[in-house]
Amino acid sequence: MQEAMLWLKEGKKIRCELCARRCLIPEGGEGFCRVRLNKNNVLYSLNYGKIVSMDLDPIEKKPLYHFYPGSSTLSISSFGCNFKCQFCINWELSHFKKITGKEYTPEDIIKIANDKGIKIIAYTYSEPTMFFEFAYRVSRIAKRYNIKNVFVTNGYMTSEAIKKIGKYLDAVTVDFKASGNPEFYKKYMEVPDVQPIFDALKNFNKHRVFIEVSNLIIPMIGDNPDDNKKLVEWIIENLDSSIPYHLLGFQPSYCMTNVPATNLDVLEQFASDAKTIGLRYPYIGNIWGSKFENTYCYNCGQTVIERTGIFINDISLDKDRCPNCGFKINVIR
Repeated sequence: MQEAMLWLKEGKKIRCELCARRCLIPEGGEGFCRVRLNKNNVLYSLNYGKIVSMDLDPIEKKPLYHFYPGSSTLSISSFGCNFKCQFCINWELSHFKKITGKEYTPEDIIKIANDKGIKIIAYTYSEPTMFFEFAYRVSRIAKRYNIKNVFVTNGYMTSEAIKKIGKYLDAVTVDFKASGNPEFYKKYMEVPDVQPIFDALKNFNKHRVFIEVSNLIIPMIGDNPDDNKKLVEWIIENLDSSIPYHLLGFQPSYCMTNVPATNLDVLEQFASDAKTIGLRYPYIGNIWGSKFENTYCYNCGQTVIERTGIFINDISLDKDRCPNCGFKINVIR
């Protein structure tokens, strides 16, 4: 166990200030996530350094299409989650039955990245907020080696957590489900309030963390086009019209195997709606073969990054500008 960050004593209980649930944890008890334990009135992280998954991925898999496109990432994960999604594709990690994982130190992770020549570490697969202490220490060391840090997160973090790690985070993908519909989050994810996710996005933007947004569309339950339009409008009004926006198709999993996969036509309509409203870079992320795989210049329409799914075929950018008209693309290379 490792003493946790971001908590306060409240009498004989502890108030966790890591995620937006802000659990009040009694002696001997755990938070909603089951990875933070009150022992002798001190809060501990139960999964510190316990890595259950590590792999090399294209950055596009996160999905991040505008952050060092074509790069490889060292993706790492521990276990635990502050959501209980009935459709979780990584439910073995989020709804774990026992503490597991191979022990690593932050220095081990940096050595692995350096040995492989990898310049981006992604904290992903499970919710990175749940292994915050380890991610924080890895990211601090990574900065010394010019290694970038990426969170793939549900966004249910406190402002205190974002302030703590914000200076070390380079990019973030915030994953919405069903366009952030609050009733969907309550019924199918046990999330009482979606507002903290929007607050987190503003905080990431305030700390100059590069942002991309994804949105999982679930047929018959979470495929309301009006919800999608509201989310797109919020992104434009509160962040920027150049935020990359990934529409993802649902695949039957966990407790929702009876719900069919998302139809490509639905995703293409949602992407078209996003573009019509004014979002410059809508994408379809996990169903291949759509025109929304590529990056186009918003000004002249030229293809500047051509993809097949998560794989890059060609990048014709002049650094971050369209080679045809010189328009600046919101991309970091």
